[in-house]
Amino acid sequence: RYKMDFNVKKLASGAGLFFTRAVQFTEEKLGQAEKTELDAHFENLISRADCTKNWTEKIYRQTEVLLQPNPSSRIEEFLYEKLDRKAPARDTNAELLGQYMQEAANEFGPNAPYGSTLIKVGECERRLGAAEREFLQTSAISFLTPLRNFLEGDWKTISKERRLLENLRLDLDASKARLKKAKVAEAKAAVSILLPPSLDKHWLFLTLFLFFQAEQELRMAQTEFDRQAEVTRLLLEGISSTHVNHLRCLHEFVEAQATYYKQCHLHMQELQKELGRLPNAFTLNTTPSNAVTGPAAEGIDTVETDTLTIEEVQAPATGTRKAKVLYDYDAADSSELSLLADELITVYTVPGMDSDWLIGERGNQKGKVPVTYLELLS
Repeated sequence: RYKMDFNVKKLASGAGLFFTRAVQFTEEKLGQAEKTELDAHFENLISRADCTKNWTEKIYRQTEVLLQPNPSSRIEEFLYEKLDRKAPARDTNAELLGQYMQEAANEFGPNAPYGSTLIKVGECERRLGAAEREFLQTSAISFLTPLRNFLEGDWKTISKERRLLENLRLDLDASKARLKKAKVAEAKAAVSILLPPSLDKHWLFLTLFLFFQAEQELRMAQTEFDRQAEVTRLLLEGISSTHVNHLRCLHEFVEAQATYYKQCHLHMQELQKELGRLPNAFTLNTTPSNAVTGPAAEGIDTVETDTLTIEEVQAPATGTRKAKVLYDYDAADSSELSLLADELITVYTVPGMDSDWLIGERGNQKGKVPVTYLELLS
């Protein structure tokens, strides 16, 4: 029963305190009560902290969208995280594309030009997907996690202490208001001392008691407010350390992005080289439409044509062009010309040559070069 009485008294005291704060807050909004203002440095710290929180939250959310564009997948990962369970492994889109290409190649025939090309491209897509997976994991650990820790940890602590400081500020201003009223009553009581002795003076002593009590409450409220203001100030000044930590994390995120895009570029360069060495599917059906085939061709002598070597190919009088090399290229055999990125060469075509290739010349060197590695200049 004693415990129940204590809880009732505590509840009543809390309700009274809440009511006092509500009255003080309302009167401040109506301009009927004075408000203790924080110093300019403290206000700047608060503004800086709010700005940090708002932009950190926006950067965090947009980075989540960048790393996982699918909102359903983000919700699924969020639920697994809240349930403290590990999300199941999921293939990236590039890995799925590579898998489908390789399965299609098996259906079309891995030895056919289309099938063999699908296999090469599929392998490259799977490597791109693996690089993407590593980038996502690195970014989540080095960048997203520190931002989330600030929002869910440090910022919640700062917000809690700021709310407590605001409540103590309301208590302080309410105490100031009570003391002000008590001073007015005490002044009236001092005048009443001059009244005839026949007048009842009990209310005089009550007024003086309330005045001294108001003074004591104000001193206590001021002490608690000053102590909480110092605690809150220290937390707000810690935002500078947060900026330093987030700056380091940002550098790690940029490094992870640079590594990822570099890997993708290298994989694509290697894929282009491999595709340049594969047989061209567009030159398989090269029989002219007016050629004689089948039994009617029997008895007709086959005319053999001589194949010109690269050394015998001569540049035409007109039709040569300059070309800029986009990527490094290693010649597959003696008929091809190795290339270095950004160099300029002279290119031209010869009758009967595959459209995917040109003849390139660099000084005394000459050989076939793939068109996909060149930027033709006017």
